[in-house]
Amino acid sequence: MLRLGLTGGIGAGKSTVAKVLTELGGVLVDSDVLAREVVEPGTPGLQQLTDTFGTDILAPDGSLDRPALAAKAFGDEESRKKLNAIVHPLVGARTAEIIDGAASDAIVVQDIPLLVEGSMGPFFHLVVIVWVDAEERVRRLTGQRGMPEADARARIAAQATDDARRAAADVWIDNTGAPGSVDDDVRALWNDRLIPFERNIREGVIARVHPEQVTADPAWELQARRIVSRLALACSDKAVRIDHIGSTAVPGLDAKDVIDIQITVRGLDDADSVAEQLRVAGFPRREDADFDHPKPAYGIGGEADPAVWSKRFHGSADPGRPANVHIRVDGWPNQRFALLFRDWLRADDSIRTEYSGIKRRASEAAAGITDFASAIEAYENAKAPWFDVAYRRAWQWAEETNWSA
Repeated sequence: MLRLGLTGGIGAGKSTVAKVLTELGGVLVDSDVLAREVVEPGTPGLQQLTDTFGTDILAPDGSLDRPALAAKAFGDEESRKKLNAIVHPLVGARTAEIIDGAASDAIVVQDIPLLVEGSMGPFFHLVVIVWVDAEERVRRLTGQRGMPEADARARIAAQATDDARRAAADVWIDNTGAPGSVDDDVRALWNDRLIPFERNIREGVIARVHPEQVTADPAWELQARRIVSRLALACSDKAVRIDHIGSTAVPGLDAKDVIDIQITVRGLDDADSVAEQLRVAGFPRREDADFDHPKPAYGIGGEADPAVWSKRFHGSADPGRPANVHIRVDGWPNQRFALLFRDWLRADDSIRTEYSGIKRRASEAAAGITDFASAIEAYENAKAPWFDVAYRRAWQWAEETNWSA
């Protein structure tokens, strides 16, 4: 199944987006609704609250008097921790129950107000941020909800900044317009990205794009960071390190719009042991891509041995963010060269310009070839002669600069 984290600042209108996604078939898990559900009259949650904070937190009808609870629970840090220790596990258990009951091909939409503040992004295949300018949110909170302006501004100030939300966002929805103005965008997101993403995960399909060079995008770095965080969660201690590599890791370098990531492992057995976790996280394995082409031996013993150029290869199932995930063994020549080549390009303007020209010609060689495999082959073949020489040149630079991985 596909898990979508939905969030946004107070007053941004994420409930509007959640409604459209639910109408389209999404399974909604609203943490605010669950937080109320688990402390309804007769629940163990409400009993735990009264045991902890006293029966004077109850309204005359036996329901929870939320202002009375707030007066006690938020008066000091210790009380707040007691409240969270009661409510959070109950909400978590109810969330797990709903998700476990969803169909295997479901798209689960988890509406979490503090997703960014809680650094929960890596737990989801995608994070959707619903955004509205702070001043507009103040107007909505005071006009539609009757909230005092000072309270509205204080609550907005206490939440994540727009910069923090942008760093977390795989999808950014500007909800500034009139009611219903984002509905078509949400439907397009569902049909063009979420549906194929879920299907690709289930069927083990990697999203692919034609090898066409595009203008360097500053957003690549943040996109890579989010991918790295998800991969780290999936790999746990099997990953020695995870790096953004390739052309998209070099600021200002035009490249294919595909993020390259390298997971370094202690051995290929570790790579194989996390294959299923990576698939579930949205990165299926490609079984037939299990080696890099050895580079010529230029005095760095043994690097032409095919055995030490083995790897495992996964790719993103997300059609909205293609990515290649190379899993290589720590210290093997292909693992070291991926890091060296990136750093060499970052450090040397002339090499970066030279390589950009090579990539442009490779893109031209692949242009007009409709079959994806054939286009990739033409693209790589056009670069191969230059790379054989570049391998030696890069290691010369490494020796001259005392480069270290």
